[in-house]
This record gives sequence, C-alpha cells and structure tokens, in this order.
Amino acid sequence: MNITIVAGARPNFMKIAPIINVLKRKKLAGYDLNFRLVHTGQHYDNSLSGAFFEELGIPYPDVNLEVKSGTQAEQTGAIMIGFEKELQKNPSDLVLVVGDVTSTMACTLVAKKSGIKVAHVEAGIRSGDMKMPEEINRIVTDSLTDYFFTTSKLASNNLIKLGVDSNQVFFVGNVMIDTLKTHESRFKQPEIWKSLGLKQKHYFVMTLHRPSNVDEAQNIEAILKQISSLSKDYPIVFPVHPRTKKLLQSLNLSYKNLYYTEPLGYLEFNFLVKHAFGVITDSGGISEETTIMNVPCVTLRENTERPETCEIGTNILVGKDPIKIENAFKTLFSGTWKQAQVPALWDGHAADRIISQLIKTYHL
Repeated sequence: MNITIVAGARPNFMKIAPIINVLKRKKLAGYDLNFRLVHTGQHYDNSLSGAFFEELGIPYPDVNLEVKSGTQAEQTGAIMIGFEKELQKNPSDLVLVVGDVTSTMACTLVAKKSGIKVAHVEAGIRSGDMKMPEEINRIVTDSLTDYFFTTSKLASNNLIKLGVDSNQVFFVGNVMIDTLKTHESRFKQPEIWKSLGLKQKHYFVMTLHRPSNVDEAQNIEAILKQISSLSKDYPIVFPVHPRTKKLLQSLNLSYKNLYYTEPLGYLEFNFLVKHAFGVITDSGGISEETTIMNVPCVTLRENTERPETCEIGTNILVGKDPIKIENAFKTLFSGTWKQAQVPALWDGHAADRIISQLIKTYHL
C-alpha cells in the first residue's frame, strides 16, 4: 500500500511526525506500508518548517512543491497544480492530510479528482466562524474525505450529524499530543532564557497570527498595550510570526516588558510554554498543549474549534474584549486559575490507532 502524506505548514509537521514513526515501525514488522512525504511549501521560512524535520525526527520530504506565499486563490491553485503533477508521477493508494491549512483542502480536492481515497486526521472540528479560512478548509476537506480520524467525540458527532456514515468515522485521539509526550523530555532552554533572566512561572509567552488580530494596526496596538500593562512587569516573550513582524516593524511598537523574538523551534518553544506563568495566544493548537501541560491559556478569539480545551482544559476565550482580558489577568494573579483534566484518548497513542485502523481497512 502506497500512502502520500501531505504537510504544508508548521502545525502539520507536529501532526505527521508520530504517524510517520508508526508507519516505519509497522513496515519493519512486515506490513506492506510505504509512504511518500509531500511538503507543499506553504510555510517556507526555515524557522517555521525546516528546523522541525530535525527536531521531530521527520524524514526530509520526497518533494517540496515550493508554492510559497500568495493570495488564498493563488496559493490554493499553485498547490493543486503541483500536487496533481506529483500524483501523476507517483501513484498513490491513499492521500493522508492533516489539520485545516490551505494545503489540506487543496490536496484533498486533487486526490479525489484523481480517484484516490483521502484520510483526514483531525476531521470534524468546527469553530462555526466562516470568517476563518481554516473553517472553510475543514468543511471542504470533510465533504470529500473517505476516512475521518477525530480528536474528540464531539468532532465525530459533528460529522455524523452532517450525514457521514459512522463506519467511516474513527475517534482516535490527538496526534499533537503524541508529539508532545514523545518529545517533552527533550524540551530545551532557549538562549533568551538566560539573556532575559527568565524565571519559572514568572513570565508570559504570547503568540499572535490570526488576521483579525494582526492585520489591523489599531487591533494589535490595543492588544499589546493592554497585555503589557496588565502583566505586572512580568516579561512577555513574543515569538513573532512573519505575518505579524511586518506590521510591528511599521508601527514601531515598544513596551518595556515585551520582548520580540524570532520564531522558535518546537523544543525551545514548548520549553517556554511549559514553564510559563501563562500563555496568551490566538492559536488553537497551543491551547491543546497548554491543557496537557496544565498551563493557563488566554485565547484572543471569540470561538474555538477545540471546545474541550475550555470545558475541561486550561483555556478561556476572551476575544478582543478589554474587560474579559482584564478579568483573565485578575484570575491569573489571584492564583485561582482552573486546573486541567486530560481529554479522552489524548494519551500519546493516536497515531497507533490511525495506522491500526488503516491496516484493518485495507486488510494488510
């Protein structure tokens, strides 16, 4: 059986790493499992993608489509053209896509039009926010997928309510947590730990990348000003996404306890998260990791496709509401932040369940 695995952006690499490790193990055990790794090049900055291959033990891609940046339409079109040529040269029995980035949707479309079945890892999650490009990617991908691997029972139920055959839906857990548990003992202190004089549980980590937060100057200026003033002079470490960096440079925003850094590798970034007093973010994936590491997480969004991180995890949603943001910081500094429970099957073995199901499905 020949499987084509697609990755295009930083979150994808964390999700494919455990899947590839299990595939290698099963092949050594005698199963007819071969894979080809396709990097679409959607994230092309080495600090956003290249370093991840070494850190997470992922083999370098068999091909990089090198689509790079562009409008949504330009990027989608470039991925589809490149991936169609890839499948023509290297026929596949199954295309496996992960997450909800543009590459996920574009490669699903190409696979289905080429008569190839698709497996979607992290299927069924929904934010209900059609202003998010990722939500559209999820809907399109799940409308075409053949095998749905979900992170929660809610995600499975979302699909079944839409009419997906329950025999095609498999609740397997969260591959992001597989990666976290595999590499947690290898987290390493970044250089800025010493240069900033950071102390455990006495600093914040912040990440922002969503257009609603970073594409308008007044939005990001208001966010940074309030968070800086509420943080009681705790250092705020802000690894800056390339999208955000351009705007910050044009605005020349500077606050005495806010420290901009280049994007960090997986091991260094999660070292900072694990030892932080709290995390401020607009990322869904980070709220999963903070839940498992029991670190308070303040999410600057009105909604989330990962409600379990709020219901039983450490995450709360504050949007851009100054009052909600202020209340979150009051709770943090009062020492009464909620403690996390571990969502079902977020146990580090999701990839094993995925590959075991594919072996069963294909009678290998």
